[in-house]
Amino acid sequence: MAENPPRRPDATAPRRSDATRTAILTAARERFASDGYERATIRAIAKDARIDPSMVMRYFGSKEGLFDAVLDVDLRLPEPARLRRDDAGEVLVTHFLSLWEDNLEALTAMLRVGVTNAAGAERLQGIFRDQLLPVARQVCPDPEQASARAGLIASQVLGMALARYVLKFPPVVALAREEIVAWLGPTVQRYLAAPHP
Repeated sequence: MAENPPRRPDATAPRRSDATRTAILTAARERFASDGYERATIRAIAKDARIDPSMVMRYFGSKEGLFDAVLDVDLRLPEPARLRRDDAGEVLVTHFLSLWEDNLEALTAMLRVGVTNAAGAERLQGIFRDQLLPVARQVCPDPEQASARAGLIASQVLGMALARYVLKFPPVVALAREEIVAWLGPTVQRYLAAPHP
């Protein structure tokens, strides 16, 4: 009778280290979002993740390393070359709404930490600069104005996110997605494509 060959680990099953890392990041996002950077502690994050604090240090090295991992956000913006100049504002607002609602904890933590911590603000600036600026360069009529236009777009989408998802202003929360796109889309479009005032 032939011996059964040893079972190979299922390639689709997540490794334990991946599950631990995910648990730490999830707990850290929630803790940074609720407590801010300064008050969030490795011990509290570890307790929320139901692991020993030494595991947080093992995976991320320090609170700063964990913070960087939490704020490692890809905005997944549409390819600049695929955006049409005449509807880019509507496309971007729709994209940001979907992105925010699909990643609520991570992006809310990013926004809260960004407004309460200098390192968080710098990280947030870098994310929007590096990822939104190429879009503005592609669409705006004068690439030299792209930086200012990208900044104005960021002010709109981050302001909306702050009011709707963090401060939860009732009139803003009550708006349907289509209404937000109808209100903000033309404003973002103007920032992108209108002649310089």
